[in-house]
Parts: sequence; C-alpha cells; structure tokens
Amino acid sequence: MRGYFGIGVEGISKEQNVGTIARSAHSFGGSFFFAIQPDVNIEAMRTSDTSDAFNHMPYYQYASPAELALPEDCTLVGVELTENSIEMPSFRHPLRAAYVFGPEMGSLSPATLERCDHVVKIPMKFCVNVGVAAAITMYDRMICLGRFAERPVRPGGPMEEAKKPKPHNHRRKVRKKK
Repeated sequence: MRGYFGIGVEGISKEQNVGTIARSAHSFGGSFFFAIQPDVNIEAMRTSDTSDAFNHMPYYQYASPAELALPEDCTLVGVELTENSIEMPSFRHPLRAAYVFGPEMGSLSPATLERCDHVVKIPMKFCVNVGVAAAITMYDRMICLGRFAERPVRPGGPMEEAKKPKPHNHRRKVRKKK
C-alpha cells in the first residue's frame, strides 16, 4: 500500500480498546499510534496488545488537541458521526493521514474536530465499538489505496485464469559470428 498512516484516540478509557486498536494498526501497517487526553494509562496496559504493537511503531501522547503534532503534510481525519461527515465509501483517503477516534461513550471534542482536515463516518444506523470502527477505517483505507484487482461483476473471485508466462525455450539456435 502506498503512503503511511497513524491511528489516534481522544479521551479513551478502556484498556481493551486501546490494545485492539493498536494491534489492528500494527496489522494493517500503521506507522504510529497517538492518544489525546487518554483516561487510561496506555503505557501500563500492554496486556491486551498481543501483537506487541507498541514495540513496532512509535506511540505519542498529548495533553490536549492543541499539542497534537503530526508529520509535515499529514492530513488529520476525524472519524465521527456528525451531520456534515463524509460517508466513508465516498471518501478518498489521503496518502499521508492520521485518523482520530473519540472516546467510547462520547464524541470527538470540538477542539479536535476543528483541527481535522476531513471528518468521515461509517454509514451505520448507530455507533459501533471504537475498536471496530478503527478496524473498519483501516480496512477501507487498504481497499481504497491498495493495489487490488477490480471486483468481479458476479459473486466470487476473479473469473479469468491467470496468464501464465511462456515456457523458456532451452533449444534456441545460437548463431556464430563469421
């Protein structure tokens, strides 16, 4: 997949969700993980992170949305159910992005939403677990920016047989120089 991405949370309070999101980010090739005003000691909760993600990607913690520091030209994308959110299937993911998710029983703060370049939503009837939302977002990014074949019109996998390379001809004629 092209580009890079980071995953972040604001005001998260459940250790299990932190571990799930970090593990998913590691699995999908995330470049960094960050937290804004976490309500849990993320450094101490590594038990739910079974992939040891925090040893494979940097972790940054910020006391407020104003302190959030992202790499140059990195686009901040908030994932939140708001009236003006872009539905994720209609959203083109930036090559260099950081995605931020709100707390389990709340929303992204107005200060964080103000910092976002884009706000997207997963088109659902109601909110899902923040760990599930993060995994859906990373999967959608992979589908959007990955190099996959077009989906077939009919159910199932690709219908064409893969083109096989021509076998090497070991008996080619060698011409001698005169």
